[in-house]
Amino acid sequence: MKAPRFKSWFARLPSLNQPQRRQVLDALHPAAGLDQVVALIAQARAPGRCCPSCGNGRCHRHGFANDLQRFRCCACGRTFNDLSGTPLARLRLKAKWLAYSQVLLDSLSVRKGADRVGVHRNTAFRWRHRFLDWVKFDRPASLNGIVEADETFLLESQKGSRTLNRPPRRRGGHATKRGISTELDCILVARDRNGRTVDAVTGRGALTATQLERDLLPRLDPQALLVSDGHRAYRAFARKHRIAHEAVNLRAGVRVRHSGSRAIHVQNVNAYHQRFKDWLSGFRGVASRYLPNYLGWRWALDGGRVSSAEQLLSIAIGVITRLR
Repeated sequence: MKAPRFKSWFARLPSLNQPQRRQVLDALHPAAGLDQVVALIAQARAPGRCCPSCGNGRCHRHGFANDLQRFRCCACGRTFNDLSGTPLARLRLKAKWLAYSQVLLDSLSVRKGADRVGVHRNTAFRWRHRFLDWVKFDRPASLNGIVEADETFLLESQKGSRTLNRPPRRRGGHATKRGISTELDCILVARDRNGRTVDAVTGRGALTATQLERDLLPRLDPQALLVSDGHRAYRAFARKHRIAHEAVNLRAGVRVRHSGSRAIHVQNVNAYHQRFKDWLSGFRGVASRYLPNYLGWRWALDGGRVSSAEQLLSIAIGVITRLR
């Protein structure tokens, strides 16, 4: 709309009655949401903006497309926008992204989230895992002091797969083998007494020292005291890397013991296991391939570390701030 027509239209707004004003506000609401999301994207990406193809930081404006400013790289000549190279690239309906971020904060199911935001359930599912793709990397840099570590297990699931590499079973079924077997996903959780948490899906079956080296060692402070149960993988891992280690004999019914002034137990990490499983049960089963996303989602929610839709959306587009 050209300026003279806009001024004429704007001057007539006071003459509208209440239903007409409400209709105008309802029509402007999606556009206001879109403007808010676009402004948030530009604000979040501006400090470190660079070409996703060559990494060069010199670029100039190059028109608009899909509601976003495009840029042309001064080095390689390719064009990009602030979402290029992020999990949210090429997603549509940006005006509803903040509303969907709130859906994730409220831990709604796919169908309930789709109904609240007004999108198809397939779109809601796609958005869930695109939004969480970088959230799972938002972890503390290191675990310090007394670090409790323990593993928990979930039945392997191929939910949503078109082909299965095993006989199908009913939802919520049971493993065919007793005890810890390759039918179970092993989830390692390490947590220090300040609440900082690192977790990983280590694989199928029992935990090994090699998996601890891969998933725990890079985040474990060399001066930390590792506390675990009596699993031999922790003993071998601690002995090899000269890490102080204490174990509690859970099989013998020993839950807590004291070493000097320090309480030796894994109750904090076991409580985290229980909170995760209770929360996960609300989704009526999740596929094993998406477990890292759900672990990151739970860590973001635990203790209110992500408290707003804007903060969650900023993490989803790659602005990682270490959550304490």
